[in-house]
Amino acid sequence: MPTLDRHDDVFVLDLGDGENRFHPDWIASVHATLDKVEQAGSPCALVTTATGKIWSNGLDLGWLGENADKFQEYAASVHELFARVLALPVITVAALQGHTFAAGAMLSLAHDFRVMRADRGYWCLPEADIEIPFTRGMSALIQGRLAPQAAHRAMTTAHRYGGAEAAAAGIVDQAVGEEAVLPTALALAETLTTKAGPTLGTIKARMFARVLETLRDADPLG
Repeated sequence: MPTLDRHDDVFVLDLGDGENRFHPDWIASVHATLDKVEQAGSPCALVTTATGKIWSNGLDLGWLGENADKFQEYAASVHELFARVLALPVITVAALQGHTFAAGAMLSLAHDFRVMRADRGYWCLPEADIEIPFTRGMSALIQGRLAPQAAHRAMTTAHRYGGAEAAAAGIVDQAVGEEAVLPTALALAETLTTKAGPTLGTIKARMFARVLETLRDADPLG
């Protein structure tokens, strides 16, 4: 399950050491850590990382298979997680030390910045291959955070981006060696801790107003 640590003024959210799929309990745990970050005040920032070969593989398809009647409620909770991170009133940096797939990749896009491992691991939106269409909220998030050509290729081809290629496409901001991923993310976050606060939250809310509105639509599957 996710855990929260603090390095001076930078909070470090570790998503876990497994596939870090979006089980309802996992989502609730992430929200609990974000509560602590928001309550800390300024100065602070957030780095989100994980332990092991995977940053996040996204939706918990196993849980969904057993709870198909709760799909709409589940989709709304996933959308709200994206929206909350996107509009969080602190600078957020995703430290992608491993594979980042599907809704996990979308969660990375909800962060302000992304640092990815250059030598191993992929960032991928596999929905075209696994025949699960993006919701309107997911589409809005991806298209709101990526350049049109990058979004088109990622969404329609399920291309697997390595770190260097992801950086070249503007999907991530930096691609670095394995040992440098977290230190680089921490160093970036540390320079921006004083930005935290209501003004930053307002800037983000207005910057991403259309994306947030779509993510928080009462009918996430409509």
